[in-house]
Amino acid sequence: MSDRAPIAVALDTNDLASAVRWATAAAPHVSTAKIGLELFCAEGGAAVEKVRAGTDLDIFLDLKLHDIPSTVAGAARSVAPLAPTYLTVHAAGGPAMVAAAVAELPRTQITAVTVLTSLSAADLELLGIAGPPEDAVVRLAVLAVEAGARALVCSPQEVATVRAAVGAGITLITPGVRPAGANADDQARIATPDRALADGADLLVIGRPITGAADPGGAAAAIAASIRPDELRNAVLPR
Repeated sequence: MSDRAPIAVALDTNDLASAVRWATAAAPHVSTAKIGLELFCAEGGAAVEKVRAGTDLDIFLDLKLHDIPSTVAGAARSVAPLAPTYLTVHAAGGPAMVAAAVAELPRTQITAVTVLTSLSAADLELLGIAGPPEDAVVRLAVLAVEAGARALVCSPQEVATVRAAVGAGITLITPGVRPAGANADDQARIATPDRALADGADLLVIGRPITGAADPGGAAAAIAASIRPDELRNAVLPR
């Protein structure tokens, strides 16, 4: 896996055949497949099994669990047979909730989502969260790590500050990564792949620039090649 770029291809679809096709095409160039709510709600554990059967990619199960601690613990137990490398929970669920997931899946990197990359400062203000997004992201990141989270999701615009706050040893995952010139789509806080890695990201989540391309494999190869060699060499790959 070490010769592949630290990219999680986001399989954001409810069609399993498309997801497997995208993952298979991207697999020579990326390290990870991200399976989110859309695909998991449509196909359940079969989505993980089919993607894993067709590739040797790490599985990033992006369910963003957010409930009382006992319910999140039960959900984590339910996906334990799938053995994902990463499982997301919302940091805003609180330290006890994060710790409950960690206790159930000690071999999985419980990954705390800080502030969604689709939310702008204006959106956060409407939600009653005052101040710049970076402040909320860092506060939630520190709380989650203290509760046992081994990975964090933050936008590339906050990754340098989060790295300074939590130190080494915590995997930083950044959605909202777009190659230069690509559409932002519904992401509000974005950066290019090389910028995100230079600022301290370990794993880049990239979806539509790959899956929306006429040639997903070619798009994945081009994005992987665009990462500057020094950044790729210094990146912390998922395994």
